[in-house]
Amino acid sequence: MKTLATGLVLASAEMEPRLFDLDLQLITDSALMIIAVFALFLIASHLLFNPVRNMMQNRQDRIKNELDTAAADMENARALKEEYEAKLKDIDKEAETILSEARKKALANENKIVADAKEEAARIIERANVEAELEKKKAADEVKREMVVLASMLAGKVVNAAIDTTVQDSLIEETLKEIGEGTWLS
Repeated sequence: MKTLATGLVLASAEMEPRLFDLDLQLITDSALMIIAVFALFLIASHLLFNPVRNMMQNRQDRIKNELDTAAADMENARALKEEYEAKLKDIDKEAETILSEARKKALANENKIVADAKEEAARIIERANVEAELEKKKAADEVKREMVVLASMLAGKVVNAAIDTTVQDSLIEETLKEIGEGTWLS
């Protein structure tokens, strides 16, 4: 009986629940589970984590490039702003220069127009003087023709009236009165 009792004790000891049972099956199952979880982790890392990491890296690179581009654009804008401000300051000087040149040209044109007008006036006056002189000569020529006509009339009257000196003197006086004294004086 002893053997039976010892067998029962051993059997009951084997049946007794243990708090932490480290048998070979548990260790093997645990090792396989750890390997399986590690394999799943590697597969998930390869299939999920790496694309997410790549996407995040691409996003970081894109954001960094956009920030760099924005900084470069701001620097360019700052430089352009300074350039335009400098140009705006110089615009007043350029405008004054252009206005002064325009005033000089206008004065030169005014002086030229005045000089041309004076020359034209001088030519008109000269032409008027020449025409007046021609009219004067023409009038003098007509007076001479009239005098010749009168002299020939006088000569004809003198010949007709005979050569009497008193008659001749009276005819000359009469002719002079007809012509007028102003003609002989000019």
